Amino acid sequence: MLDVRRLRLLRDLANLGTIAAVAEAHTYTASAVSQQLAALQRQTGVALLEHTGRRVTLTPAGRELVAHTETVLAALEAAAAAVAAARAGLSGTIRLGAFPSAVRTMLPAALVALGRDNPGLDLMVTEIDPVAVPEALRTRRLDVALWHDYDVVPAPPDPALESVPLLDEAVYLAAPAALDAADADPVAAARHCDWILGTPGTLCHTVAVRVCEARGFAPRARHHVDDFDAALTLVAAGQGVTLVPLLGAGQPPPRVRLLPLATHRRTRIGYRRGAGDHPAVAACVDALRSIVESLESATPTVLA
Repeated sequence: MLDVRRLRLLRDLANLGTIAAVAEAHTYTASAVSQQLAALQRQTGVALLEHTGRRVTLTPAGRELVAHTETVLAALEAAAAAVAAARAGLSGTIRLGAFPSAVRTMLPAALVALGRDNPGLDLMVTEIDPVAVPEALRTRRLDVALWHDYDVVPAPPDPALESVPLLDEAVYLAAPAALDAADADPVAAARHCDWILGTPGTLCHTVAVRVCEARGFAPRARHHVDDFDAALTLVAAGQGVTLVPLLGAGQPPPRVRLLPLATHRRTRIGYRRGAGDHPAVAACVDALRSIVESLESATPTVLA
């Protein structure tokens, strides 16, 4: 019988690319990961890994085993969900991840509702950039996550994860009031402006660059800021322009104009494949959807 923990390490190596990254994700030493993968190779009797220079890559047999591993892990998640559903009441720790604007707007009310209706749940929140969500769910550092992409930068499917839609938001160009936006395309009008971008490597940074490149120019980055409120304050101070989704716009400072774009941010509730019927996961989904429905009633323009 193949060891599930070793299979999970092989799967994570396929996704993360290096033994060092797998070790960090699981808080193991690199040596311990290598030893477990070597033991898995001995169990299977075939080569699962090969060395390419200083890197370790999966052989065709290794990739085939990873594909089966996803099915095995999903079945285990479904089995755990079935057992949890047979218990009376909900208990245990649920680790939720969310991006900053969701932590500020949607998550507090959802946590209150979850805690009120399920006092046995121990709810733990981690603020996380969407690009880090898949790894955090796969390696079990999170159980449920608010996970978004943009229509201009769609998230690739992940065989280890499932998700349900939650929210679709309009995106705006936040600009000083003095910006001449007579152009039908606000981004094109900001071609020669300084830009306030997210940290390179974050989804927000990628989106801004992609939106500008679609208009035939690269944004001239003056500042790198990941907090939307801080970015809007810099816009008000005449430090540049930035992109902001509706949830991140809040109450913009005076002298800041929000110019609507055709771009949208799409938020989903993500969890490991097979875990959707777990009562605690289902409770999180229901609470978040209820909060979004109330937000939409109060702010109909959330859905553009």
